[in-house]
Formats: sequence, structure tokens, C-alpha cells
Amino acid sequence: MAQHLALGAQGEDLAADHLREAGLEIIDRNWRCRSGELDLIARDGEVTVFVEVKTRSGLTFGPPEEAVTRLKQQRIRAVAQHWLREQPGPWRRVRFDVVAILVRLGRPPEIRHLKAVF
Repeated sequence: MAQHLALGAQGEDLAADHLREAGLEIIDRNWRCRSGELDLIARDGEVTVFVEVKTRSGLTFGPPEEAVTRLKQQRIRAVAQHWLREQPGPWRRVRFDVVAILVRLGRPPEIRHLKAVF
């Protein structure tokens, strides 16, 4: 379990760095409420971006982005609504992205930023 948590934390750090390099501003990380958690919240120009980060160490269970199921998407949307209600607005445009990261031994991490995927 500790190894799984460490992999997830590593993935979130890699995702945040990747998004910053792509010009996004990270405005919140690991935001929690009673409904769940948002991995990263970023700003891309005037768009607020809710980012789900999925990190895997192999492809045995498929690519990381496949773990963002329809149910997971619904939960992320619900938590995003809580976040938006607690922040000063107005919020005109929002987007839901996935950053899929594959971390394999002896190889550089593979990072894919999938924009507006749900």
C-alpha cells in the first residue's frame, strides 16, 4: 500500500511539473471535501482545469487513463462543484483533463496530457 501511495504522489508531482511547463498555473492540489478529492486544479488562461492524475508502473491492467471510469468522472464533477462553490468566482469556463503517467523501471516516465476528456 505504501508503494502504491508513493507511486501516486510521484505521479502527481510529475503531472504538476508537466502542466507548469505547458504553461498552466497550478492553483490547488489534493483538495478534499466529504464527496472526494481533486488531484490538481489549474488555470489555463481563463479556463479552470480539474485534472485527474493516474499513474501506473506497467500496462498489465491497461493504460492509466482507462482507470478514469464513468463513475469516477461523475465523482470528480461533483467534487469540482463543491470546490467552485467555495471559491470566489465567477467561473465562466471549466475543463476536465486527465494526465496519464506510466513509470517503468529503467525508463523515463511517459506522460500524456489528455485535455477536455470528460
